Amino acid sequence: MNIDNLKKQDPEVFIAVYNEVERQKNELNMIPSENYCSPAVLEACGSVLNNKYSEGYPKKRYYQGNKFIDDVEILAIERAKKLFGAEHVNVQVHSGSGANMAVYFALLQPGDKIMAMDLSHGGHLTHGSPVNFSGKQYQFIHYGVEENGLINMEKVKEIAEREKPKLILCGYTAYPRKINFRKFYEIAQSVGAISMADISHIAGLCAGGAHENPTPYFDIVTTTTHKTLRGPRSAMIMCKEKFAAAIDKAVFPGLQGGPHEHIIAGKAVCFLEDLQPEFKNYSEQVVKNAKVLAETLMANGISLVSNGTDNHLLLADLIKTPSIGKPGMGKEVAVALEEAGIVLNANSIPFDPSTPFKPSGIRFGTPILTTRGMKENEMRLIGKFMADVINNLGDFELRQRIKKQTKELCDRFVFY
Repeated sequence: MNIDNLKKQDPEVFIAVYNEVERQKNELNMIPSENYCSPAVLEACGSVLNNKYSEGYPKKRYYQGNKFIDDVEILAIERAKKLFGAEHVNVQVHSGSGANMAVYFALLQPGDKIMAMDLSHGGHLTHGSPVNFSGKQYQFIHYGVEENGLINMEKVKEIAEREKPKLILCGYTAYPRKINFRKFYEIAQSVGAISMADISHIAGLCAGGAHENPTPYFDIVTTTTHKTLRGPRSAMIMCKEKFAAAIDKAVFPGLQGGPHEHIIAGKAVCFLEDLQPEFKNYSEQVVKNAKVLAETLMANGISLVSNGTDNHLLLADLIKTPSIGKPGMGKEVAVALEEAGIVLNANSIPFDPSTPFKPSGIRFGTPILTTRGMKENEMRLIGKFMADVINNLGDFELRQRIKKQTKELCDRFVFY
């Protein structure tokens, strides 16, 4: 990774970047919302496209000098359409939260009713959290999971029929199972609601065929591009043609000014990568790895929400894990694992008796490990590492030994 100019001009920033390169290289990074994009994507994001203002849309700009910018954005749009089977795509939104905001802004009025997953059960802040703009501007009706960690679609249907929301939203940040997109769509149709899926976490699995892709029939699909899609930190909105004008107008000029065309170039590159046969293999391996990791952890006494996973992420219930056995230990466990070279995040679990500041679970996944080329054998080893740390939380020397082993494991696999 060549950052020689940065080294000469700003040694302080160079040191921070260099240290982060070393950290990503030498630790097992298992936060499920992160991934490593390709060198080509990084080059596009760091290109001279950063220098150009291009308010408006291709062939309809408010600035001159956008001939080649138009070429890049059109490529990104057409590749996304092909990848997901979308009728219309807006690639200008900067983030997943902004994408969801744009959809609400385009199609709803303040105070309109939206039905979505509760944040504490695996939803997202923009799915109606009272501390977020979504919960402040719109009336959210929430559904959740059962004690078994699964969504009961009959209860979802009952709530929808009773509340008659204007929009029904599915797609989550901490739900380790497949989503019944067809059933959600049917429920939305039956109550006259707009159907929306936020597939930010599983977009790569949907594009690669490891999960169902709701885009061809849902009204609206939003996604980030940096998680399982392995692209730049950004997002996009896909929708039926009848919503296209409203969505585009909501993004610009409704909520944003000039788009980040260097990042859009990175999206174009990643979409081309995702259209290759190798990406299908990748998405399938992500799921295989997650399942083996889940089996290994459960065999070593770690309790998982819903007793496993169907996708790229796992959520451990530390209250039901015998070696922990009490609420509010997520952060302490996450810190101990980081000291052992394993990076993940503390996370609330469904029906968590503790607070979001001291959650009772940890959330982790396999996208980065799979990107680096790790497979089932490595998942068994990593699962044992994790279980040893969790089951012996007071053993600092054990963490140091495992950290040495995780570094040796990382050294065997490619990093740029």
